[in-house]
Amino acid sequence: MNSHQTPSSDSTSQRQAGPASAAGSASGGTGTTSSAAVKSGGGFLDRFFELSTRNSSVGREVRGGVATFFAMAYIVVLNPLIMGTVADSAGEFLGGGAEPNLPAIAAATSLVSGLLTILMGLVGNFPMAVSSSLGLSALLTYGIVALPGMTWADAMGLVVIEGVILLILVLTGFRTAIFNAVPEQLKTAISVGIGLFIAMIGMINTGFISYEGGPGFQLGMNGYISGWPLVIFLLALFALFVMWAAGVRGAILYSIIGATVVALVLEAVFRVGPQTGADGGVVNEHGWGLSVPTLDQEWLSLPDFSVLGSFNLLGSWSHIGVLSATLAVFTLLLANFFDLLGTMVAVSKTGGIEDENGEIPRSKRIMIADALGAVGGGMGGTSSNSGFIESTVGAGDGARTGLANVVTGVLFLLTILLAPLAAVIPTEAASPTLVLVGFLMMQQITNIDWKDLELAIPAYMTIVMMPFSYSITNGIGAGFITYVIIKLVRGRFREVHPLMYLTSALFAVYFISGPLQDLVAGL
Repeated sequence: MNSHQTPSSDSTSQRQAGPASAAGSASGGTGTTSSAAVKSGGGFLDRFFELSTRNSSVGREVRGGVATFFAMAYIVVLNPLIMGTVADSAGEFLGGGAEPNLPAIAAATSLVSGLLTILMGLVGNFPMAVSSSLGLSALLTYGIVALPGMTWADAMGLVVIEGVILLILVLTGFRTAIFNAVPEQLKTAISVGIGLFIAMIGMINTGFISYEGGPGFQLGMNGYISGWPLVIFLLALFALFVMWAAGVRGAILYSIIGATVVALVLEAVFRVGPQTGADGGVVNEHGWGLSVPTLDQEWLSLPDFSVLGSFNLLGSWSHIGVLSATLAVFTLLLANFFDLLGTMVAVSKTGGIEDENGEIPRSKRIMIADALGAVGGGMGGTSSNSGFIESTVGAGDGARTGLANVVTGVLFLLTILLAPLAAVIPTEAASPTLVLVGFLMMQQITNIDWKDLELAIPAYMTIVMMPFSYSITNGIGAGFITYVIIKLVRGRFREVHPLMYLTSALFAVYFISGPLQDLVAGL
């Protein structure tokens, strides 16, 4: 794939179907609007970001960038809660010290996310915001830092190494080659599976769906809907559905702002309070999720950047051994490698950004920026940073270029000083957008030939494994392995690209990497 190619101005709009078309018609995307209608005047921004070429405008990019920020602003709150509350084997928390330092992690998360998101916009010209990968943050916290002898600085050093390897794979063309080796219908299945996955994230983050063990997932906290936060979620959800069906431009942004205003009023009147206490335990099952909507707080605060630079590049190799460190890097690498593939496909299909050949413009530059995100995230002490699936919210609301990323990145940088801004927007107001985008991505399921069982079954495994295992990477791996096995057993091994054999074998190792690490640790 040529990393410098650009799509023709009307190629995507002429062939849109499914979610991309819906996004275009409802939110002013590429789906139904001619480039002449949105031409931004031929100024610098138009030329640099190719706004007219992609049938966009400054207004749409700003709106999409703001919508993406609101949809993923929770990362500033959630990433510190995941990484900042667990001590390493030496008894120290991230950034050093015997006590958690959540404000420092929040400030670093905002800074690194802002800079890397802007970098992605300027280098890749792609509306995919970049921030700390929650999956990799959890893997670092509960899988790698927990290894005997491992420290937080060592773990961040592994992230930096993983990012450097990713960068090498991109520059040599290997990562792009693997992307092109995936059958088109499996790429579609990846996007559909991500749609279900992010809809599930939206519902779980708000408590609309919960997991209480026993029978598994259930409605609400106890099998029914209760509490003002869920009322806000449902109001925002149905308001968004109605506006989207009516073709209201900016529906996503309007729903988030409107729901936040109502939530502020409800909190002021009823004093609902948070769902969890300072120790992470549930103190009020009917409370707000990650953030309480209130204006009663200090709006300006000096940032604490003590977490930045908290990495030890080679410490893990001596502390836990070469084999264990190698397995840890491999696990991080594979998860990051295919998470980006899924996110790129999802954002491009939601926004109709593919060219006439179904390829993503500047894909190599996008992958370079993503690899630099892993390096920057490790050096910044905020976990590997990669493309965020919530970027589909911005793409669904009109974002088509990297200008939207600049807007999102600037807003992240502002949260360094205005940290309460992100906390004002409750998860219950932003998460309905994930449910809607999940619907848009689900529409692509009609592009899969369900009569071709050799592709339909792997596509099915890809789709169902993402939400069921709560992992994009697991879904991609399940689909790849199923595809290769069916082709091999049926004697059609020549139809499989050699790189599909390689990646499927790597996924097989990835799926048993936990027992392998335990085995190596016991040697």
